[in-house]
Amino acid sequence: MKKGIIVDDATVMRMRLRDILEKKYEIVGEAEDGKKALALYLAMKPDFITLDISMPNVDGLEALNLILSADPTARVVIVSAVGQKQIVFEALSRGAKDFIVKPFDPERVIISIDRLFS
Repeated sequence: MKKGIIVDDATVMRMRLRDILEKKYEIVGEAEDGKKALALYLAMKPDFITLDISMPNVDGLEALNLILSADPTARVVIVSAVGQKQIVFEALSRGAKDFIVKPFDPERVIISIDRLFS
């Protein structure tokens, strides 16, 4: 079973993503900011990571850069609120594999993660 990490500063969003993803994937960790996300990624070596854009301390774009610097093969899916199109395009150009828009559709979340491995 593929393993993933969920990164979002909102506990309710992490819980929601976990509920959706655990039907098909093993969630091995959660973080609420980019600094913790990097440490967790390096410790757990997951198959994928979902990364919120707007977070305290280290935001999603900076965390994306740090994770991809540490592991250029990292599969990162950006999670963003509607209206952050410019930031989403920036993340994709920096190496994110896909994005999920909040509030998310469970089916779209699974499709996005499945796509990482096809």
